[in-house]
Amino acid sequence: MAALSLNIAFSPNIPKFNSATTTGNRTSFTPPFLANRQCYRLLQTRQKHIVCSAISGSPGIESSGLVNEDLLDTVKVLDLGGNEIPISDLWKDRKAVVAFARHFGCVLCRKRADYLAAKKDIMDASGVALVLIGPGSVDQAKTFSEQTKFKGEVYADTSHSSYEAFQFVSGVSTTFTPKAGLKIIELYMEGYRQDWKLSFEKDTVARGGWRQGGIIVAGPGKTNISYIHKDKEAGDDPDIEDILKACCS
Repeated sequence: MAALSLNIAFSPNIPKFNSATTTGNRTSFTPPFLANRQCYRLLQTRQKHIVCSAISGSPGIESSGLVNEDLLDTVKVLDLGGNEIPISDLWKDRKAVVAFARHFGCVLCRKRADYLAAKKDIMDASGVALVLIGPGSVDQAKTFSEQTKFKGEVYADTSHSSYEAFQFVSGVSTTFTPKAGLKIIELYMEGYRQDWKLSFEKDTVARGGWRQGGIIVAGPGKTNISYIHKDKEAGDDPDIEDILKACCS
């Protein structure tokens, strides 16, 4: 029942139209969006979507893999100097692997940073940038960068708008899972630690820290998103070989 609820909660509301017509003994089928041409034109005018060629991760992602281009155009992130940058500028003129952290104090996200940075030499050889975005303040991003010695670029999304644009999943049930709990224990045994001070800063606490992240491969070209992985739960890292295939093959 919980899985059904999550699928309903995170699947987009797609209008349904009567697309079948019968003439005599023959039934013809018209694609749903062409069945109601007026509605199709309205949707075509109001929304532009980016379709990703490779998607993996959360339930219902075959539908939610569409990224709203108009919404993405409004998303801004801040670099460590506090400069505001349109998120699509991060890959407009280059190819980039962009990781989205749950929050800057998250132990699982620190592992993800290392997991990606370990392949940075391969990315560098292919001219691919490595980027990490986290929800929170520039000060939190700076602290994360200093603590982890992350080899890529770090940006702060103070409004969490990039997470909304990519429709990353959210909820307590996606955070506290048996698999995530076991992974945290493993990471502590490896020497990783959660930064509780960063995790409990006002903004992170106010928003709950329940939204999950993901990883995309994008660019060059602001609408060119060739791979997207949406975490279905905390610590849901995709196979690194899938990322390298998307960015460096």
